[in-house]
Amino acid sequence: MDMQLADKSQSSSQPYSPAPSPEVESFSYDDSIVRMFVTATVVWGLVGTLAGLIVAVLLVMPELTDGRPWLSFARLRPLHTNAAIFAFAGNAIFAAIYYSTQRLCKARMWSDLLSRLHFWGWQLVIVLAAASLPFGITQGKEYAELEWPIDILIAVVWLFIFGGNFLMTLLNRRERHMYVALWFYIATIITVALLHVFNNLVVPVGWFKSYSVYAGVQDAFMQWWYGHNAVAFFLTTPFLGLMYYYLPKAAERPVFSYRLSIIHFWSLVFIYIWAGPHHLHYTSLPEWASTLGMLFSLMLWMPSWGGMINGLLTLRGAWHKVASDPVLKFFVVGITFYGMATFEGPMLSIKSVNALSHYTDWTIAHVHSGALGWNGFMAFGMLYWLLPRIYQTKMWSDRLVNLHFWIGTAGILLYIIPIYMAGLMQGMMWRGLDETGNLSNPIFVETIQEIQWLWWGRVIGGTLYVAGVVMLCANTLMTWMARPSKYEVPVHTAPRLTNDYQPSAEESTDTSQGKLADVPMLDLGKKIDIWARMGWHRRWERLPVKFTVLVTVAVVVATLFELVPTFLIRSNVPTIATVKPYTPLELYGRHIYVSEGCFNCHSQMVRPMVAEVLRYGEYSKAGEFIYDRPFQWGSRRIGPDLAREGGRQSSKWHWDHFEDPAGQVEGSVMPNYKHLLHDEIPYEEIVKHVQAAHVLGAEYSEEALTNTGDVAYRQAEQIVADIVSQGGPPDQMDKKVIALIAYVQRLGVDAFKTPEPETDPATEEPAAEGAETMEGAE
Repeated sequence: MDMQLADKSQSSSQPYSPAPSPEVESFSYDDSIVRMFVTATVVWGLVGTLAGLIVAVLLVMPELTDGRPWLSFARLRPLHTNAAIFAFAGNAIFAAIYYSTQRLCKARMWSDLLSRLHFWGWQLVIVLAAASLPFGITQGKEYAELEWPIDILIAVVWLFIFGGNFLMTLLNRRERHMYVALWFYIATIITVALLHVFNNLVVPVGWFKSYSVYAGVQDAFMQWWYGHNAVAFFLTTPFLGLMYYYLPKAAERPVFSYRLSIIHFWSLVFIYIWAGPHHLHYTSLPEWASTLGMLFSLMLWMPSWGGMINGLLTLRGAWHKVASDPVLKFFVVGITFYGMATFEGPMLSIKSVNALSHYTDWTIAHVHSGALGWNGFMAFGMLYWLLPRIYQTKMWSDRLVNLHFWIGTAGILLYIIPIYMAGLMQGMMWRGLDETGNLSNPIFVETIQEIQWLWWGRVIGGTLYVAGVVMLCANTLMTWMARPSKYEVPVHTAPRLTNDYQPSAEESTDTSQGKLADVPMLDLGKKIDIWARMGWHRRWERLPVKFTVLVTVAVVVATLFELVPTFLIRSNVPTIATVKPYTPLELYGRHIYVSEGCFNCHSQMVRPMVAEVLRYGEYSKAGEFIYDRPFQWGSRRIGPDLAREGGRQSSKWHWDHFEDPAGQVEGSVMPNYKHLLHDEIPYEEIVKHVQAAHVLGAEYSEEALTNTGDVAYRQAEQIVADIVSQGGPPDQMDKKVIALIAYVQRLGVDAFKTPEPETDPATEEPAAEGAETMEGAE
């Protein structure tokens, strides 16, 4: 089996500066930027996992928030996911890339200034996220919650500063062929930029609010095109690049198969981008789109496991080292979790399985097995390998590293096993029917009460995992304190690349030079043999610009095949005549719903399944959501679906429910929202929301556009009068809870209204004339 060695240069090599020939250049690596990103990775790793532990505790003890909105589960959960993904995993990616890219290119990063701007720019993004999400400043889209000013900063830092520095380093490299890790880095930079920009196209309503240019079904499609591929190209491809560089280094073995790495890479890049719609099975998305997503998700199993096999078989001849080297332990378990997650993902995309798993905790367990096992353990393994090299000293405690491994592994298992159990219980209880065809568990909250003890298992597992991260922090700090007073900066030499490169024999496409040249067979067979040797790919590996363009084309072509029909064929989103835009008060109430993060616990999508229709009402139609920006279909049900909530309960019931959920619904894990009973509606600001909706296609009367506050206030008066008639408090028109009640009472109502009869202008005019004649006769 053919193999490929990772670059063997080490930062610990001794300084060497002979009198170079004109073709040879001297250079040193910038390891200070690596140390900066490593420090950020460790710090944000602790913050992100600790935030997750806090969120897990708040889920079982919501009373701990004591009505403080910035401490609620729904606001802190996006903070946890953003900290874990973009702060911890993001900084780990950058540390891995900055260290390995310089050595694989035999070149210092093109610009030290851009490297520092990248570091501080990314930390600023994280701090702004932490300063906005707990205070309800959110787009309300999973993994894309940050508002438009931060999105612009992300685009600039990611694409122009980081991407530009990386590409210029490739162009100024001194190693002819790009190693496989660099391919994955290229795919990550290009695809994440495309995903981020096109999913976050919005119309701003001030600095802290915006509305997506997409609505309903199209917004759902775009969001899960982004959401699924954010997992693919932020949490998968860069970590595969990390695996291809650091695993061979740690094992001191070459990558198992060069050809398998080529198949692995291009299959992932092309296939992954199609798979997003499988997150929307049985929703209002056109069935062809979700089916196509399922088919490509199933195809993903093969290249994903090709990568896992390539990683594990790299350890051939080095398995004895795994028993004694905790770094290899982290890598082996991390790659194993990658294999498990990439088997389970395609399985969950199968419609019959997804019908059971979707909206349950099964999805949560699946996500965390990948995040904690694959991303977490690969990052930990890389960090422990890097620490003694970048700090130029011995690891403070190898025993603590080993303990971290075992504590972390136990934490993952204690986390995911109870949550898998909870997910299966939820799915079965929600679908259960008795012998009469009625729901076996008609009261939703009872299904939550049955699994709460399993949520405590997650708290225990999460505590162990956080304890492991604390060990990492302690080991990092003590290793840093043992660093030398001045770091050694090795000087390396390598010849500059020239333009007179002569391709090697393995890059040739000439059939007369192949191994089958003298074999009596069809010339087509000889060409296939030459192609299968993949010399063509060796040529691509020395052309970074061409390679980048080809990756971009693969991603864009796959995307357009799905997006274009969804956006241009009107039959994919049939309209409903009775569905009208939200009133100004309802629109502002929807803004409150999004800000409070209600979509983290409630869905707004009744799937066409017997049990769901019995529990919630008529299944949802695509035309119901044409004014929903962003869509709020959700991905988890900690509370019941709200798509048909309008009119089910009185306005007074909703008032009491927001004030004391557990008092209204015994056993509820929803925190109270008393602040909404005191916070006032800024009526003068509602006009900006209405104007944005109008720009995006919502039809409003002239009065609603010019006297927005008065129109909203009149509707608030009607709701308060209804509450007062049921024994509620008077004169509450200025409270935010009134706007939220207005929105909730509108949900699902329009689809069942009686359409207004259409009048024919041709018959209307003669009738009017007849009336005038009668008046004249009188």
